[in-house]
Amino acid sequence: MPANDALTADLEADLCLIRDAAREGGEIALRHFRNDPETWLKEGASPVSEADIAVDDFLRRTLLEARPDYGWLSEETADNRERLQARRTFVVDPIDGTRAFIEGKMTWCVSIAVVENGVSLVGVLDCPAKQEIYEASKAGDALCNGKKISVSVPGPAPRVAGPKPMISNAPGYIRTGPTMPYVPSLAYRIAMVASGELDATFVKPNSHDWDLAAADVILRRAGGLVLDAAGVAPAYARENPRHGALVAGSGKLLADMANVISTKTP
Repeated sequence: MPANDALTADLEADLCLIRDAAREGGEIALRHFRNDPETWLKEGASPVSEADIAVDDFLRRTLLEARPDYGWLSEETADNRERLQARRTFVVDPIDGTRAFIEGKMTWCVSIAVVENGVSLVGVLDCPAKQEIYEASKAGDALCNGKKISVSVPGPAPRVAGPKPMISNAPGYIRTGPTMPYVPSLAYRIAMVASGELDATFVKPNSHDWDLAAADVILRRAGGLVLDAAGVAPAYARENPRHGALVAGSGKLLADMANVISTKTP
């Protein structure tokens, strides 16, 4: 088998694995959704629910049984730096958008990526309350419910989401665009950019690998990018999973937004 064909088959096997696991994880989460799950605050006053833990337990057991040589990085699992020795790593958020989940809103998802050398190879966002499944492989198209998706061609007043202070520092044509509703799931918000429902989004500092890794490959295969303040794509599954300010989008709009958060000196 030619090398490219072998890589494609390898990625497809991982994509199939995480797609099935995300679907089952979403079904576990749905049993708790709008059913008054137990919740509490963890360090940093971030909410977590019994559903997050149940899904995390299931995914960790299922995925590592299937790929015992892969590393594991999840929002709801204490970080084990042994993952840094693995060739590939599962990067997981069992429920991205926990606040929305707890409040009974539908914009949350199970997020799973496989990362190698800092780059997401495959990613799945299973959004069971909305009956949407986003997925992509480095070797294939970005899909939503099996149909190809792609980024939009922004109009003169682009649809840009993100924190108001970041938008207020953007060029005038961005500031005059429509006010977009807040989407608490960052992964889902980036998927909206990939599908053309949004033109772009700013991302405030302090996002993490598990918020981004799966959505990143979906956006890339849809024709867009996630960029950091240096104008380069963030790396995932490194020692520090935390990120600074980011932008996600495509074309000139993305370039103009990247300048807003740029660390470059004149």
